[in-house]
Amino acid sequence: MEEKQVTNECMIDITAKNSTLRTARAQAIIKVGYASTMDRLKNKTVPKGDVLEVSRTAGLFAVKKTSELIPDCHPIPIESTRITFSLEDLEIRVEVEVKTIYKTGVEVEAMHGASVVALTIYDMLKPIDKNIVIGPIHLLEKTGGKSSYQKFSERKIVAGILVCSDRASAGKQEDKSGELIRKKLETLSIGVLRKEIIPDEAAQIKEKVNAFCKDKINLLIVTGGTGLSKRDLSPETIRNLFDREIPGIMETARQYGQARMPFAMLSRSVAGIIGNTLVLTFPGSEKACEEYMDALFPGVMHVFGILEGESH
Repeated sequence: MEEKQVTNECMIDITAKNSTLRTARAQAIIKVGYASTMDRLKNKTVPKGDVLEVSRTAGLFAVKKTSELIPDCHPIPIESTRITFSLEDLEIRVEVEVKTIYKTGVEVEAMHGASVVALTIYDMLKPIDKNIVIGPIHLLEKTGGKSSYQKFSERKIVAGILVCSDRASAGKQEDKSGELIRKKLETLSIGVLRKEIIPDEAAQIKEKVNAFCKDKINLLIVTGGTGLSKRDLSPETIRNLFDREIPGIMETARQYGQARMPFAMLSRSVAGIIGNTLVLTFPGSEKACEEYMDALFPGVMHVFGILEGESH
């Protein structure tokens, strides 16, 4: 019988993700057995000390040490932790809110903090109450990351891809960049109406860009021609066609790339609006196109919602 090799990745690769503000709120409920237990907690007469303050301190440590105890959690900068208590009848409700600006979320950190607060409360009260029950510990809310930016315009986005390459247009080189962009767009449920390959000629670039925009394409990605050789003509040719340039888009892409390799600053990519079409110019290399897609999507799609609002 053939044995199958199983490989386990213990930590997800997050190098392609963007750092965003991420928050999480978690709750734990502790039920005590007697009203007298709650009275002693409120009056701070529990033998082991001030239950709420000690458990709050334990929770703060727990949030920061989550990655040391949960194998698949990344060490992340914890920029804010807030622990609050609500006391009602025989219930102690603990809420832990955690914030970071990083590439991955903090929901496990929030739940770990809530768990340790609950366990600390249990440990401090058990000498006077043997009927304590730790109730549900669950996530109340999380924000940040791609999931928070997926709510775009409800209309279907149609894209076009224009590859500017002397070698690819002459059949001397396979077009890998355009195909990578197509596959990335498909994962975002963006249909590609067509893809064309042309040489690095200013007149042809101008003609094709105008033709794509007249076809009511919502998004046009032009790959190639953003470097420094004499044949790299895409940025200046396309910039002259913009109704409005959007500098921040490519500033973001270059910043993302520069964090991964030192030559990203040499890209002359531009972005802007022609009519109601968002036009993005990407470098010609496959790796650079992958990084630009990771850096800009899905956040850049907010443009389409803005354009729709302006048209009504």
